Amino acid sequence: MEQRHLGRTGLRVSRIGLGTLTWGRDVDEHDAADMLKAFWEAGGTLVDTADVYGDGEAEYLLGQLMEGLVPRRDLVISTKAGSVPDPDRRFDGSRGHLLAALDASLARLGTDHVDVWHVHAYDPDTPLEETLQALDLAVSSGRARYAGVSNFCGWQLAKAATWQLAAPGTRTRLASTQLEYSLLQRGVEREVLPAALDLGIGLLPSSPLGRGVLTAKYRNATP
Repeated sequence: MEQRHLGRTGLRVSRIGLGTLTWGRDVDEHDAADMLKAFWEAGGTLVDTADVYGDGEAEYLLGQLMEGLVPRRDLVISTKAGSVPDPDRRFDGSRGHLLAALDASLARLGTDHVDVWHVHAYDPDTPLEETLQALDLAVSSGRARYAGVSNFCGWQLAKAATWQLAAPGTRTRLASTQLEYSLLQRGVEREVLPAALDLGIGLLPSSPLGRGVLTAKYRNATP
């Protein structure tokens, strides 16, 4: 499988990533093991997860599979933090929450670091510089090798990336941004993609098959 640099960094990831959104929820440990093994044997390296997938079960399951099925060193693990199960506050980008969530993710994954750590979404109630400082601390402490953001619109991505680039060597350059992108969902092309290209940020498309619609999965039903 083709390997590519993630943004303007030295990190190389497989062109196709394995998502774990449904692991521990709709996908049991046996199916997850089959998926991961087939992906790894095909040359895949990038595995994407998040602390809220399956209420943490996706990370836990991935950690269990890395123990006995696929070597940790062969995978590029990406996870996210910031989404919270609170009807009054969907996202928490505070430094305290993010760093505590990262520690919990590492415990579930059974590893001392993740390769890429993303802020899951923009939190309008937390100063952006505080959110980004959590990324700096995660990387400087060795708990994350690279950092990025997820579900940021164009101006949010540009503001975050510019803030990080303003103090090179002190702040962590954003390696990637993650957003839904498919033939059915092309809004990313208006502002996010041009900003990412200009700032040297890698784009990790989520749901590239239109949440299953482009596979003809829902040919005789409404998704």
